[in-house]
Amino acid sequence: MTKKLEGKTAVITGGTEGIGLATAKLFVEEGAYVFITGRRQNELDEAVKAIGANVVGVQGDIAKLADLDRLYKTVSKVKSRIDIVFANAGVGEFVPFGAVTEEHFDKLFNINVREADDVEQREGFTERRSG
Repeated sequence: MTKKLEGKTAVITGGTEGIGLATAKLFVEEGAYVFITGRRQNELDEAVKAIGANVVGVQGDIAKLADLDRLYKTVSKVKSRIDIVFANAGVGEFVPFGAVTEEHFDKLFNINVREADDVEQREGFTERRSG
C-alpha cells in the first residue's frame, strides 16, 4: 500500500509534544522525512527517540530569526526541498489584563502569530519548496 507522504519532506515547529509530536509521528508513518523544532534540547531528543526513524531534531527558539535560518540550513544539508510546513509552535502565559507589558505582548505575538509567517518567509524556503 502506498503511503500518502512517501518521499515528502516536512518541517514541524513545536514538534516536541502534543499536536506537533503526534503530527510528526503520523507524517513519518505515512512516509515523510520530518524535521522538528523545540527550544529545550532534552525534550527534543526525547521526541526524536519517540518518533524513531526519518526525523531530525533542530534545537532553537522559533521566535528568533537566526534560529529559523539555522533550521533551514540544517534542512538544506539533508534534503533538497520542503514539501510541508506545519507552523505549530506556540505558548500561552496568563497575566491580569492590567499587568500585560509590551515585552510580554511582543513575546507572545512573536511566537504565536509572527512565527507562522516567518517560517514560510525565511530566505531559501520559497526556493526549496516543491509546490
